[in-house]
Order: sequence, then C-alpha cells, then structure tokens
Amino acid sequence: MEFKHTSVLLNECIDGLAIKPDGVYADCTMGGAGHSYEIAKRLTSGTLVGIDQDINAINAAKEKLKEFENIRFVHRNFSEINEISEETGINAFDGFLMDLGVSSHQLDEAERGFSYMNDAPLDMRMDRRCDFSAYNVVNEYSKEELSRVIYEYGEERWAKRIAEFICNERKEKNIETTFELVSIIKKAVPKGARSDGPHPAKRTFQAIRIEVNGELEILKDSITNMMGLLNKGGRIAVITFHSLEDRIIKNLFREFEDPCICPRELPVCVCGRKQIGKIITRKPIIPTGEELENNHRARSAKLRIIEKI
Repeated sequence: MEFKHTSVLLNECIDGLAIKPDGVYADCTMGGAGHSYEIAKRLTSGTLVGIDQDINAINAAKEKLKEFENIRFVHRNFSEINEISEETGINAFDGFLMDLGVSSHQLDEAERGFSYMNDAPLDMRMDRRCDFSAYNVVNEYSKEELSRVIYEYGEERWAKRIAEFICNERKEKNIETTFELVSIIKKAVPKGARSDGPHPAKRTFQAIRIEVNGELEILKDSITNMMGLLNKGGRIAVITFHSLEDRIIKNLFREFEDPCICPRELPVCVCGRKQIGKIITRKPIIPTGEELENNHRARSAKLRIIEKI
C-alpha cells in the first residue's frame, strides 16, 4: 500500500522553522515525508535527519526523498533523540519538527487497527517491533486501569461504563478485533449521547492508541532534550491534535520562557533559573478554511513554535 499522508500546516511549519540553507534539521515524525521534502528542498550544504518509528514510513520517505543526498534516515522513536544524536554524530541542530498523532496512512491501512471505521485485529502499534498492543490493553488491564486510560487520554465521560462493558464482555471471550470493541462501546454509551458529537468510539480508540504508544509520557522529556541539542536561534515546531498534547506543549514552552519558581511576592528572582526560549506563537496557529476543505483530518491541528535564545 502506498504511504499516503497529507501534511498538515505545511507552509506554516516551514515558515516557522526559518530554515537556513546550511542548517541541521530533524523531522522527528517523518510519516509521508511531506514536511521533510519541503525542508530538504531548502537545504544546500545543510542536513536533514528523518526520524520515524514506523518502518513503512521510513521506506516510503526514502523513495520520496531519493533526489536528495543530505538526509540521514533513522528508524527510532523521537524520545531517543539523545541516542540518535550520538549515533549520527550530530550534536547541534537548528530546528526540530514534530507532527504528533497518527498518520493518514496508518489510519487507512486497515490491518494496523488504528481506525474504528475498519475491522482489524486490535493492534495500534506505531512501532511494530514492540510486543505490547491494543489487544493487551483491552484484554489485560483491570477495570480501574481501563477506566483511567479512557478518561484521561480520551477525555471520555462514559469511561467507567465503557471499561465495565469491556470487562464483562471479555469474561466470555477475549476481544480480538476493532469492530468487536466498537460494538461494545456502542452498547456502553447511552443512545442519547450517541446521537450527537463524534463517533462514539473515537475517544476510546484515541485513548488506547496513546496508551499503547506511550505518546504523552515521552513528550516533555523528548522536547527538553531537543532544547538541549538546539543551537541558539534554533526552533522547535510542534503540531498537536488534541487538548492533552497541546496543554503539555503550551506549559513546557512557558517554562522555557519563564522558568522562575520564586514566590510572586519576592521583588527579585532568587531561584537563579534562566530563560532559555522565546515563544514565537503566542496563540497556536490553526489550519485555514481552505486547508480544512482539502483535508478534514487537519481540523483539530494546532502548531506551536519556540526559539532558543
């Protein structure tokens, strides 16, 4: 299957990174390589490090970017950025780009189990080298653990009820496919709540995917490590797709800009923490109406950018 992915906020990301032709950049979530292509196009003597934990993405990107020679491909998770830096021998970057969440290709590739619209084994692993999958979460987590995951990561008000229905169902037999899970969720969510808003399984699927791939736990440390590898004047651009990710990024960028932890009543700072970043986007950049018409999956995207000082 061809790796299809429409890059979200493409021009805004490229403009926001303020690319220097001789700079060193990392696309931390290369996916369909749309962002990578535009970065590579602007480099002369510079280097692009293309990172993805999905081998399908790496292979597709190699094909898409074959006209460029200044690209290093890395099949890893961006949380390992310090190890990637050591392995590539690149210890200073001018920009990092992260496009978080699941790619269009992963959603469309039915057998990966990311989508509640296709019947497939419960999988949802972005990195297929991992043993832990959605099957483990759904069939092995306690009712309390399931409820916590669905409530915290899916912001699903019916989390407790969905967890209860899942646990009751698996007493009969293990839950093996996405459609089996969708059917259980539909039974758990009251009819009135199903009639408006998104698909009743959307939030639960999001929550399980985040849990399987550890998407939120790795964010803060990863971006802090990237900040440490960034040259002065270098930038980090992050696209998020739901409020949990966006909140983490917003708060972290604020800490970089204003790290002082002194009590407000003190007239001067005594904690000694120094500002290391300047927020470029006071409000997140969101897609234009035209982009939303062409790519409905961009509708919840938010771009935030910070510059190292």
